[in-house]
Amino acid sequence: MSSVAEKLANKSSKRTSTKQVRLKLVYIDFWSAVKLSFLLAVALAIVTIVVFFLIYTVLDQTKIFDQVNSLFTEVAGAGQDLTAIFNLGRVMGFAVVVAILNLVVVTALGALCAALYNLSVKITGGLLVGFTNN
Repeated sequence: MSSVAEKLANKSSKRTSTKQVRLKLVYIDFWSAVKLSFLLAVALAIVTIVVFFLIYTVLDQTKIFDQVNSLFTEVAGAGQDLTAIFNLGRVMGFAVVVAILNLVVVTALGALCAALYNLSVKITGGLLVGFTNN
């Protein structure tokens, strides 16, 4: 008689057949694409704000702003001061404005791409995608 281990070894030595399926992507749901692009835009907005903060902090800690300010006052005159213009509040305000603009633009681009794909499917027939069951 054969043991359970031998039966399992015989089972695992059999080659499993992989089944492949080829499907056409003929429609992208518009609202799903808008929601996904909005979520990606939110992530991009958060990254933008964090990067602005980190760059400002590094430039401020390495005293690059002071060096650029002293160079600017030598060139432009004593009445000009860049540190008053480039403070943390203004830089972060600019970062928020850029993040909001990116949020709107990326969401609109996601919606536009979904709509254009759905229109182009009528001409091209869709995108052929292959799947397997590994």
